[in-house]
Amino acid sequence: MLADDPLGASRESPEDLTPYREALKRLADDPNQQLVVAVRGNRVVGTLQLTLVPGLSRRGATRSIIEAVRIHAGERGSGLGSRLITWAVEESRRQNCQLVQLTSDASRTDAHRFYERLGFTASHIGFKLQL
Repeated sequence: MLADDPLGASRESPEDLTPYREALKRLADDPNQQLVVAVRGNRVVGTLQLTLVPGLSRRGATRSIIEAVRIHAGERGSGLGSRLITWAVEESRRQNCQLVQLTSDASRTDAHRFYERLGFTASHIGFKLQL
């Protein structure tokens, strides 16, 4: 699913799973990370990563960051994405987060509409520095 779109196809390499296995180990070892995997039958159909970030701003607020939201092409439009995001927001509340944030590539206009329907607002401009 990571490579199943034009952006992912250019940056993911499913032929060599070694870096993905190493990343999965780092995620599993970090108590501030949750990787959610949705399975239907014996097939992975969705993923979401939820990261808790303690901070000083907003009076010492903890925030959560939603990343790596992927829904299998055959499952899009089924409501699975909404269920995953709803779970992440509720889990963030349960973890006493005061803010949930996420980023989405500027070219993913369908995803932007999806997040806005769920109550998210495009309130910031993001910056990246490729290393």
